[in-house]
Amino acid sequence: MESPNRPDVAAMRAYADELRDMFREIQDQGPELYAQARKVQITETSRDGLVSVTVSARGELVRLDLDPRIYRRPDARHLADAITDTAQRATAKAQQRVLEIFEPVVPRAELQAHLDGDIDAVLEQLANRMEGNG
Repeated sequence: MESPNRPDVAAMRAYADELRDMFREIQDQGPELYAQARKVQITETSRDGLVSVTVSARGELVRLDLDPRIYRRPDARHLADAITDTAQRATAKAQQRVLEIFEPVVPRAELQAHLDGDIDAVLEQLANRMEGNG
């Protein structure tokens, strides 16, 4: 009889098998997927059309373009907010694209938790899988 405080051994074995298969897929497809992910660049334009931001897969700023019409309305706070909002939207889209690229070999929720740095979610997913609930 299983103790409620001990993980289900059969579930742990099944999860280990799943991890092994996932690892093999990543080994086989990983270099190509990694190359695709590294090439991701997303360009987003502000709602007013005056700011254009391009970010990499990691959300790093690659390019910032400001339409000269911004000088017609010299509002530094508005410009800063437009740049920030546009960069955040571009970063979110870049992250989604990376998730799409790796989805064939890594479950989306797991990769999302890793990208978000959400250690609690990663550990909860691991515990659930080990208990056969994943």
